[in-house]
Amino acid sequence: MEKRNLRSQSWFGGRDKDGFIHRSWMRGLPPDAFDGRPVIGICNTWSELTPCNVHFRELAQQVKNGVLQAGGLPLEFPVMSLGETNLRPTAAMFRNLASMDVEESIRGNPIDGVVLMCGCDKTTPSLVMGAASCDVPAIVISGGPMLNGRYRGECIGSGTAVWRFSEAVKAGTMTNQEFLDAETCLHRSPGHCMTMGTASTMACMVEALGLSLPGNAAIPAPDSRRGVLAHLTGRRIVEMVREDLRISKILTREAFQNAIRACAAIGGSTNAVIHLIAFAGRVGVPLTLDDWDKYGRNVRTIVDIQPAGRFLMEEFYYAGGLPAVLWKLAQQKQLDEGALTANGKTIGENVKDAPNWDREVIRDYDKPLVEHGGIAVLRGNLCPDGAVLKPSAASPHLMKHRGKAVVFESIEHYYERIENPDLDIDENSVMVLKYCGPRGYPGMAEVGNMGLPPKLLAKGITDMVRISDARMSGTAYGTVVLHICPEAALGGPLALVREGDWIELDVDARRLHLDVSDAELAKRRAEWKAPEPAFKSGYQFLFTEHVTQADKGMDFDFLMGCRGHGIPRESH
Repeated sequence: MEKRNLRSQSWFGGRDKDGFIHRSWMRGLPPDAFDGRPVIGICNTWSELTPCNVHFRELAQQVKNGVLQAGGLPLEFPVMSLGETNLRPTAAMFRNLASMDVEESIRGNPIDGVVLMCGCDKTTPSLVMGAASCDVPAIVISGGPMLNGRYRGECIGSGTAVWRFSEAVKAGTMTNQEFLDAETCLHRSPGHCMTMGTASTMACMVEALGLSLPGNAAIPAPDSRRGVLAHLTGRRIVEMVREDLRISKILTREAFQNAIRACAAIGGSTNAVIHLIAFAGRVGVPLTLDDWDKYGRNVRTIVDIQPAGRFLMEEFYYAGGLPAVLWKLAQQKQLDEGALTANGKTIGENVKDAPNWDREVIRDYDKPLVEHGGIAVLRGNLCPDGAVLKPSAASPHLMKHRGKAVVFESIEHYYERIENPDLDIDENSVMVLKYCGPRGYPGMAEVGNMGLPPKLLAKGITDMVRISDARMSGTAYGTVVLHICPEAALGGPLALVREGDWIELDVDARRLHLDVSDAELAKRRAEWKAPEPAFKSGYQFLFTEHVTQADKGMDFDFLMGCRGHGIPRESH
């Protein structure tokens, strides 16, 4: 490739003062490092505050080795790391900020292609969103799931076990000491959650979209094959630059349809809905909430993995990983096999005849975990712009339900009331949580899977219908209606629900209805007052002023669309 075809050559290729400055400051590199070889940015989300990504220093070196071997120049750069486990008020509030960091780091620097090192939940969407807005050649290497947790002879999974054990303590069937004993048994290696939580789901999504090499999603973080894949990823990005295989050529409408179907087949996180809509918005591909129902509803959930099933990501990898799932979808004509992927081949070519080594973990299509998987998109007077529910994590007997609302005006109000033995609530009630949406929290925290009242847990009740404008962790489970749009903080109908109102849920009919007359709702709306913003300056103020609703991807309105990788003017 001629030098002038590389972005980096506008920095390093000149024989004038500017070229002199750019080359001379890159100390420690030989002169031929700037002879026209592709400069590969390695976008690293390593941080000791993000436990899922603490092994990324070593993984980045494997990527560098591959880049060098293929004749590229690897240059590592840091971006904001979003650790779901530690970052408050919620990592989702900083997803868009991190995407801006990624976008401007790529656009403002001499980078021809980029390797996106993703791990914990929001690092994957933020990096993909930022790269998509620049439209450079880009490829993802995920950090991989951690090894299985083990407690008293039982495999336990991130998040899922915590929710289950916590409820058991409240129910009196597990002691607090037993609960604490499990703490050191859960996370025993580097890597992200080993359940099909949001991190594992998004790793599957980038593979299904074609943004990674085949097999990326499931290799455990400590497995040597993860390092090998990182090395091959480094090699491949150099070739992608030479081929001008930009991210927009991969993120097509067909790729998104494949990802939606894959999400249904694996029983993926509801958070994928928001992130994929945001991806599509950055590259100008039309994708709506209804597409999730259109393309995912008739796909069977065939991966038996927590929280919907029994196994964990380790077993998923040993069984064949995502290629085995995608091949089963292809055999059912539920995969667009012609979609292009990062290795230059179609997804159909990548997964053809992929083996399945364990039919308990990855089930045969005629023996599914859930007949109709995917994400159910609900409509009704309570959610005119939509809401979502994950059927594979819900209780069948609650999929059609009518009950009286028990209303929590905020997450703090929920904590104040939920353990009160005098709370007027039974297993037929519908728990309603308000003001936890994108603007209301802000950041739309993962609090939608509200824990049940101890007095009902003690009776053996393990699930109830729960409704909110919040999100929930992909590791969570239950009959939980999420992402109510518009949210309560914008004056959506959720804000008008009162204690004792009757609510009807019918998942098969895709209906969520508040049984209150239009006249009464109009009266309540006239009395409703918008909450005062918690912040009037700083990033949280920017967030609440510009964030879109969940059905639009929760992106900033001014970030949607691709701005390209135009080279900034020389400043010297």
